[in-house]
Amino acid sequence: MDKSSMSMNQVIRRHSLKFIKFRQNEGEALNEDLLCISYRINNSKTKRIIDILFSVFVMMVVFSWLFPLIAILIKITSKGSVFFLQDREGINKQIFKCYKFRTMRADSCDVDASGKYLQASGNDKRITKLGKFLRKTSIDELPQFLNVIKGDMSVVGPRPHPIPLNKESEKYIDGYKLRHLVKPGITGLAQISGLRGETRDIRLMQARIDADINYIKKWGKNTDLKIVYKTVINLLTGDSQAV
Repeated sequence: MDKSSMSMNQVIRRHSLKFIKFRQNEGEALNEDLLCISYRINNSKTKRIIDILFSVFVMMVVFSWLFPLIAILIKITSKGSVFFLQDREGINKQIFKCYKFRTMRADSCDVDASGKYLQASGNDKRITKLGKFLRKTSIDELPQFLNVIKGDMSVVGPRPHPIPLNKESEKYIDGYKLRHLVKPGITGLAQISGLRGETRDIRLMQARIDADINYIKKWGKNTDLKIVYKTVINLLTGDSQAV
């Protein structure tokens, strides 16, 4: 087994064991406890204020000059629109339009002939050359600050997955629907823990969902600030899991 595989297995094992231990300790009270905590998260004025202030800051300082540059590059390097809009499920599984910079060819398909969702992979031929850079640096996610201002998303929370992937994962991932107790986020505990990118391995998806639920359980006033800080560090140093 190569070094990268061992590293990913260690990440999966660490987060899975944490969640298993939590479930054993809390037993049947798990859902009730999460409902109470998620209520505090969803009604936190502090969290909403941070969301608005941080989003406005990013849009004024970064988006104001980077947006037109990225828009021009997308238009001259591939056919299609600048933005990619896709239905995602948010809090309480409410559907909203999630904004991203388009990183794939305009004629790309999201599902295969059998209806199975096609996750983006490292050597995905649907991804454009510019799109590969945008995804690797997470610049493609910047338009989601518009979703935050609209109230569809939060800066920090479980990442919103495509609806077809949700339907597939709900069938075999323990606790999957619990991630919809709070607003989805641009970044989250799973993402800063190395649990991002492709999730063809069921253990990897389970570890990601375990981390999402742990975020809800452990949420506090400083939790989001710590996750944002770690996200910025990861962006500056590079994230090998980004595809």
